[in-house]
Amino acid sequence: MAPDLRSASAPATERVVISVDAMGGDRGPAAVVAGLFDSLAQHPRMDAILHGDEAILRPLVTRHPDLSSRVTVRHAERVVKMEDKPAQVMRHGQGTSMFSAIDAVRDGEAAAAVSCGNTGALMAVSMLRLRKLPGLNRPAIASLFPTPTPGKMNVMLDMGADVKADPADLLQYAFMGASYARNGLSIPRPRVGLLNVGTEEHKGRPELHDAHALLARSAEAGSFDYVGFVEGTDILSDRVDVIVTDGFTGNVALKAIEGTARLVGDLLKQTLTSTLLAKLGALLARGALKRLQTRIDPRRVNGGVFLGLNGTVVKSHGSADATGVAAAIGLAYQLAQAGFLERLAARVASAEAAGQDAAQVGAAQAGTGSNPTE
Repeated sequence: MAPDLRSASAPATERVVISVDAMGGDRGPAAVVAGLFDSLAQHPRMDAILHGDEAILRPLVTRHPDLSSRVTVRHAERVVKMEDKPAQVMRHGQGTSMFSAIDAVRDGEAAAAVSCGNTGALMAVSMLRLRKLPGLNRPAIASLFPTPTPGKMNVMLDMGADVKADPADLLQYAFMGASYARNGLSIPRPRVGLLNVGTEEHKGRPELHDAHALLARSAEAGSFDYVGFVEGTDILSDRVDVIVTDGFTGNVALKAIEGTARLVGDLLKQTLTSTLLAKLGALLARGALKRLQTRIDPRRVNGGVFLGLNGTVVKSHGSADATGVAAAIGLAYQLAQAGFLERLAARVASAEAAGQDAAQVGAAQAGTGSNPTE
């Protein structure tokens, strides 16, 4: 289920156009188009520009005569493959469905773009065509994770836009993640944690200690509560709303959690079909099991948001089926109609100012011998 984005909604009569790369997914254009039409049915104010091989896409679109008038097919002969290198795509990607989808956002034709394609290439093309927000060092990918509280999601970033991050980058991630949680998930004052190997202040790499001090000094400027270091077990907990980390760690955590969710689902299915008594129990608990499946289904929270660009881009999993694609497109639509990009730009600017102020305070404290983490 897509998050509820209720802040700064667009007027009820305004149409929101989403640009969709139809050719990048592992399951092919059929899954992307099916997901697009599922999302169109859920969002009456949404229109779409669909990018890819028109000879393939046109028959798929005409299968939905009641909604096809809301879709514009834009022909693109070439496709960015999963094995293509980002630098290669940046140099030679013109004419691909990915380039075309991002250019629609750059040119103001669409409010957001969605692609199931190569993550590295999509980030590279997005940075090339949209550029970073003023004052931003590195963009980040933010993903949502379920928690024990029904309907509550945690935000985690970076999920793989850049494998490294220095303390200033982590501070900007905290500001952007808090803005996402505040404006996207209706959490007035998000709790932000910094992912580490333990919650004790002496643990972790030196750059994490520096980031810890920066976040503590800048929390008020970012309108969030800094809870300090958090561990991997906190990612799916109610202790925190935003988890900040570098892209290498975040991507490993994401894949581990997704794999665990699939394993739990497979084991549960095996157990509940192992004996006649187990099958009877599963039948009696069918409603509860269905609700559990919905809450832990990674397809329903599919979509990593690229934060820090002059445009909204949502990266769907490459293996997403129609349900997953619909979730990613729905997320892009809701972010666009909530006016999230404008709010994020303001937050990035305030993060830059807070970082400069914190650095000056830290230098002054170092000169006087005081402890900046106290």
